[in-house]
Amino acid sequence: MRVEERDMLILREVERWRVCGSRHIKFLAGFTGQRATDRRLKILIEAEYLERKKYLYGVPSIYFVTPKGKKLIQSNVRPEKVKIEQIVHDMTVLDTAIYFMHKESLLLNDITTEKQLHQLDGFGMRKHRPDFIYTKNNETNCVEVEMTPKSKTRILNIIKDNFIDYDTQFWIVPDTQSKIRKILLDNKMIYANTEIINLEEVKNYVDNHI
Repeated sequence: MRVEERDMLILREVERWRVCGSRHIKFLAGFTGQRATDRRLKILIEAEYLERKKYLYGVPSIYFVTPKGKKLIQSNVRPEKVKIEQIVHDMTVLDTAIYFMHKESLLLNDITTEKQLHQLDGFGMRKHRPDFIYTKNNETNCVEVEMTPKSKTRILNIIKDNFIDYDTQFWIVPDTQSKIRKILLDNKMIYANTEIINLEEVKNYVDNHI
């Protein structure tokens, strides 16, 4: 196959997100339809630049860049490690990124993923990083998608760090996580850059726009 610029874009985007579904690739690579997206993904799989795996019933298949594809985009060829329990969260993170790209008119280059942030940290003690950050109007904002319970101490530590490091911190929280929502609301006066968005709003918006 002849590798086109859009193919390189697909490989780079799949590589920098922890997991990526075909509907995400459709949006990120600027395809006009899902059928055209899937045809191109099939060609990339046959050329051994991409691979596709299904892990969970009811959750779409996930695409990964192969070692051959990673060499093409000059990325680290280390195999991707997938945590089964984190797949739904990571797919939701990408939905949320698309939500923000629509709402804030962001470009791909405006966003830095959690994976990229850890790469920038280099080796050493691994510290918490937001699910992604984005830059707009010379301000850097972070986004945290919280779908499962965490201790109050851990949530407060993250809020405090984000307050110091970013202009605004957005927390995407489902209605079912009332404890997390209460912690955020109780501390909003102290950490005034905290904004809360219902996960249901994000999912409904993305379902209707991609």
